[in-house]
Amino acid sequence: MTTLTPATFAAMVDHTLLAPTATGDDIEALCESAREFGTASVCVNPSWVPLASSSLDDSEVMVCTVAGFPRGADQSEAVAATARIAIAEGADEVDVVIPFGRIIGDDQAFVADYLAQVRDAAAGVTLKVIIESATLSDNQIVTACNLSVEAGADFVKTSTGFHAAGGSSVAAVALMRSTVGPDLGVKASGGIRTLSDVEAMVGAGANRLGMSATAAVLAEIG
Repeated sequence: MTTLTPATFAAMVDHTLLAPTATGDDIEALCESAREFGTASVCVNPSWVPLASSSLDDSEVMVCTVAGFPRGADQSEAVAATARIAIAEGADEVDVVIPFGRIIGDDQAFVADYLAQVRDAAAGVTLKVIIESATLSDNQIVTACNLSVEAGADFVKTSTGFHAAGGSSVAAVALMRSTVGPDLGVKASGGIRTLSDVEAMVGAGANRLGMSATAAVLAEIG
């Protein structure tokens, strides 16, 4: 793997603040640090999209938001509406939580329809599908990835970072990469806090990273 520089690392990062306790001041600080670091995006909850969009209006940093987050248990129409509204308010990317309980229950028809509705709502923007990999078996991870590919997703993503089962793992990233092939994006998210974590995820095949420890890793890179 090529040695990461501050710029190449930052360009892979969705600089993330999804805590429900986040304030407007916190979002503005997140955007300012993302601008300073040169991250790919900031990732914020949907209600903060307008503030993030205005804060980054003159920047190349994109605005990413989430839908169906973090449970993956809302109605398809509601999740699609969240994506549609967020895009109208300035979101450039949408990370949608797959209904992973439906994956566990092998209700593939529901999942396919859900993803189709969200993809339609998010036409023209990058769509990442969070599969909550720590809750799934290897076969279920493959199924979730294949359904995401069939729906026209741009990325598959390991985790919300909010589930008790855990966040990203090297094994899950490697399996996701081998399933989707070289052309689709793979985003590792959840529990990535150090440079060694970053290197492990990138080495396994991740080309986007969701993380809040961006500054700490940049300090390690030097």
